[in-house]
Amino acid sequence: MANIDVKVPSPGESISEVRIAQWLVADGDVVRKDQVIAEIDSDKATLELSAEDGGKISLLAKADETVNVGDVVAKIDTSVKPPKEEKKPAPKPAAPAPAVAAPAPKEAAKPTPAPAAAAAHATPVAKAVMADKGINESQVKGTGPGGRIMRGDVEAYIAGGVAAPVMMNSWGGTRNSTTTKMSTLRKKVAERLVSVKNETAMLTTFNEVDMSAVMAVRNKYKDKFKEKYGVSLGFMSFFTKAVTEALRLFPNVNAQLDGENIVAFDYADIGIAVSSPKGLMVPVVRNAEQMSLAEIELAIKELAIKARDGKLSLAEMTGGTFTITNGGVFGSMLSTPIINPPQSAILGMHNIVERPVAVNGQVVVRPVMYVALSYDHRIVDGKESVSFLYKVKEMLEDPAKLVLGGKDPGEVLAGL
Repeated sequence: MANIDVKVPSPGESISEVRIAQWLVADGDVVRKDQVIAEIDSDKATLELSAEDGGKISLLAKADETVNVGDVVAKIDTSVKPPKEEKKPAPKPAAPAPAVAAPAPKEAAKPTPAPAAAAAHATPVAKAVMADKGINESQVKGTGPGGRIMRGDVEAYIAGGVAAPVMMNSWGGTRNSTTTKMSTLRKKVAERLVSVKNETAMLTTFNEVDMSAVMAVRNKYKDKFKEKYGVSLGFMSFFTKAVTEALRLFPNVNAQLDGENIVAFDYADIGIAVSSPKGLMVPVVRNAEQMSLAEIELAIKELAIKARDGKLSLAEMTGGTFTITNGGVFGSMLSTPIINPPQSAILGMHNIVERPVAVNGQVVVRPVMYVALSYDHRIVDGKESVSFLYKVKEMLEDPAKLVLGGKDPGEVLAGL
């Protein structure tokens, strides 16, 4: 009997243990080569564990168990061969319809039931959650291999506010409660957030931005921009360019503490917080200070797709010097974002709301966004933080002169 050990792979450097989120096969099942057999949670992301060869599998670890990287969690007996997949014969072409319609039968034909979804279309845990919430598989978009629905996809669907069609007052009243163990990723996030609050002198300063100029430029050139570059012109690229210019003027906002030393950078690697089925992730746009608006938008789109599909690597989520987070996409009016360690500052964007403001002694209605800068007071002084945020505000309110280097916005956006 030839046995193959299934070992826990390393998700990346500095990670020594992971949690088996769920087994996708049962003990004694016969699996095929490269079949996904388990989901593994690390403090960075969720990984999939695949069978190295086909055979009968014996599980040596339980679901929800924490194991070390390199541990043997299952064995595969390769002497037991998986059944060969039978090739289905091609369907015969339908016979041509007769010239004269046949008389209707006395009993109406029963409608052919829709074919059942493939067993691998949703993981067992995802199916259980959908059954509990009354959600149909067709309502949830899967992000796993081959479009398989994962548990995180169902949770993201529910969190999106489009849950199953139930009565407004029918969700509670049973007085029951459930207890669920935190995922490794969520636990690590919690530890980092508490650490930031306890170990940094974090303060937040606020300002407001009149978004009229940016919106006018965007509305005027967005069609030409998309036609030329194949990506939409969003607000994030304007904010990223404004931030990189402000970081050049106030380098301490872009610095980090290393013991008793301050490490300064002559580049801006901007972390962009994006939502994913597994939670909030912060991939990094490298050397954003050298990028055009189009290059920033393309980089953000690529990273956001990877985050949605669970394909972000550790290298793409580490090493940022400054972070931007946009709570406005979820409707947030104002917040105090928490610093992403070991960085010294983070910019929070919020929703755009039409507000009455005074312009040249007259009350006018303008689209206004509140912005917030949380910073580590150990590195960044109050004057620097306020000046940095005001510089970002200035550049966004006059993008033609500041963000776009004084050139005509149309020339810059069109790449002329």
